Amino acid sequence: MAELGAGSLPLGGDPAFNYQEHELTERLKRLYPAVNEEETPLPRSWSPKDKYSYIGLSQNNLRVHYKGHGKNHKDAASVRATHPIPAACGIYYFEVKIVSKGRDGYMGIGLSAQGVNMNRLPGWDKHSYGYHGDDGHSFCSSGTGQPYGPTFTTGDVIGCCVNLINNTCFYTKNGISLGVAFTDLPPNLYPTVGLQTPGEIVDANFGQQPFVFDIEDYMSEWRAKIHGMIARFPIGERLGEWQAVLQNMVSSYLVHHGYCATATAFARATETMIQEDQTSIKNRQRIQKLVLAGRVGEAIEATQQLYPGLLEHNPNLLFMLKCRQFVEMVNGTDSEVRCLTIRSPKSQDSYPGSPSLSPRHGAGNTHLHTGGADSPTCSNGVTPPNKSKSHSGAGSVKYPSASSSASSSTSSSPSSVNYSESNSSDSTKSQPHSANSTQETSDSEMEIEAEHYTNGVVESSSARIMNGTYKHEEILQPDDNSIGNGVTDEGYNNSRQLCGGNQAATERMIQFGRELQALNEQLCREYGKNATHKKMLQDAFSLLAYSDPWSCPVGQQLDPTQRESLCSALNSAILESQNLPKQPPLMLALGQATECVQLMARVRSGSCSFARVDNFLH
Repeated sequence: MAELGAGSLPLGGDPAFNYQEHELTERLKRLYPAVNEEETPLPRSWSPKDKYSYIGLSQNNLRVHYKGHGKNHKDAASVRATHPIPAACGIYYFEVKIVSKGRDGYMGIGLSAQGVNMNRLPGWDKHSYGYHGDDGHSFCSSGTGQPYGPTFTTGDVIGCCVNLINNTCFYTKNGISLGVAFTDLPPNLYPTVGLQTPGEIVDANFGQQPFVFDIEDYMSEWRAKIHGMIARFPIGERLGEWQAVLQNMVSSYLVHHGYCATATAFARATETMIQEDQTSIKNRQRIQKLVLAGRVGEAIEATQQLYPGLLEHNPNLLFMLKCRQFVEMVNGTDSEVRCLTIRSPKSQDSYPGSPSLSPRHGAGNTHLHTGGADSPTCSNGVTPPNKSKSHSGAGSVKYPSASSSASSSTSSSPSSVNYSESNSSDSTKSQPHSANSTQETSDSEMEIEAEHYTNGVVESSSARIMNGTYKHEEILQPDDNSIGNGVTDEGYNNSRQLCGGNQAATERMIQFGRELQALNEQLCREYGKNATHKKMLQDAFSLLAYSDPWSCPVGQQLDPTQRESLCSALNSAILESQNLPKQPPLMLALGQATECVQLMARVRSGSCSFARVDNFLH
């Protein structure tokens, strides 16, 4: 029977093998979290190419047996692992079990550099290091060994630990450390094992199984040392200066993400200043919540109203938003299709128009579809001020206009809606109109009917729907659960039907798709071809090719988590338009620290393994 040691692996369809590979990957990630295996793969087996001919491999290249003559030292043979030990490991460990000591037990376990002669036992040549079983000696780049530890034989488990922080190596026998064997080790060493007499067989464990020695406890000791060194870093007289910088970084982070109440409380406690007006913060928070809820059409209109010209000057961002809006139409969450689900498809003979998809479209170019007395008005735009109706009583609430937000970066206007982080009842109370109203009833402000909609059924026959179907509190409460989790009507998205299963909504989605295609062609004429836009459009339109878009190959687009990157991009663009940092300094500092640690790994600084930024964030 042909030898399995030719490097062959079980078929990928073997469930047991796949499970073992998964376990190995998870264990290696836990042991060496700083290692990027795409750049520096970890050793996982012996190399069928980097070995002497007297070495045979089997059992997924983890078992090594000797197949030479074994007459003298000239018949020695070694094998190296598939990859060198990455410096980012910090501390690296592997074990070798002696399955059989064979005739004489002339076995060596250790390390060697690429290119070292494989017709030798590890430790006999330069840049080669080994611990030998027949005499217990350690060999450091020399044919002459030094007394080190006990001999080892059949049944013993020998471990080899490389400390890449202080460049030392120690061995273990059956889970007990034998002390430091080598110092001043060079980088890029490979796990290596050597055999010399017939019958010698050893098995390697690179993480396929739990180790006999508690290497994680040893790692914890070194992690504590590195963390202590960082904590003891001298700050001295600059302590106050550093505290002020850190407080400003935390404050700007809270402001960036729209945590208005928390930012205010933090500023009060630390006596720091908030750079952005509270109204502007809350406006951004509201837009972010709309995007995260899948109500992208409303987010676009709110952005155009509150930040005029922003999307006109960012055609790429507008295109991204429109593509996402199309995806949300498929999902049934965007107001363009949601407002149609409350109408009978049989009576639907026309569809509400959408704002022009042109990058030069302004907030005022809205199209309204007016239904009969019993049908609600559906708009994906904001009603122009001169057409908004004034209603008395608790049935209306204020909607901030572009003009009211334009000055929000410098001062807080009484005419601005008071958005709140908490679900405070005061912030959702609508104000009755009166003839003596002052700024609260200025022409520049919008009104939203306080009608409630449940599962697509209008509770009032005279209801008016602005920006889609939703309860009026949703647009006012940035932290409202219905916005935060992306589901407005409970159970609505559970049906997993295209556009909520409504024919009129589906036709409106197709119409929107044509407009989106026209926008893409317009952008190509004005700015040239854009491969990113093309793929974005293709992926979005591909959803329509499947009966169940959620389970199709491009169905990941419908995952609510896909909204997050777009939300971040829109938020950054808004901040940049207000001459504020588009990324909070705290995130930039964290990014720089992370990149610095990665750079340490590339230049083989082992301590980077225990200086990961994530360790200090929890």
